[in-house]
Amino acid sequence: MESSLATIQAVLTTTAPRWLSLTEILPADLLTRRPAPGEWSAHECLQHLCDTERWAFPVRMRAFLAGQAFPAFDPDTEGSVAAEHSPHDLATEFAERRAESLAALATITAADLGRTARHSELGEVTLGQMLNEWAAHDLMHTVQAERALMQPFIPATGPWRSYFRDHDVAGG
Repeated sequence: MESSLATIQAVLTTTAPRWLSLTEILPADLLTRRPAPGEWSAHECLQHLCDTERWAFPVRMRAFLAGQAFPAFDPDTEGSVAAEHSPHDLATEFAERRAESLAALATITAADLGRTARHSELGEVTLGQMLNEWAAHDLMHTVQAERALMQPFIPATGPWRSYFRDHDVAGG
């Protein structure tokens, strides 16, 4: 079932305050700690969200409204390096960019959701599909970040460790 525009906006509205809270309260070493080699830290997840807020989702939304095609976004070649900013500075930048995106999203109507554009890898897609992907993308990387934040705590849970089996990267 496709989410409504209001639900998508609600999800996108929660992301920046969540990150601001995490980066104001949690120590930087926890936020920058990778859960396992080759996996992103919470800070790297936030950097990716900031990158897509800068170069992907708002750009795509404008392309749909202009009836233009748009390229795929490759985080490995188009992303920034998380170490360039502190976690809180990055969350602040993300919040500012997200506020701009939400203002632009507020101009979208239900009638716009059927607009189509050509994605360089996926072919023809609708604005509605892209907006659902944006909300899911936010949640996916926030869950990924929270999973990274869990890792130092899981080994110390003793007999409860098995409850974290789906999130325990050490597999204890």
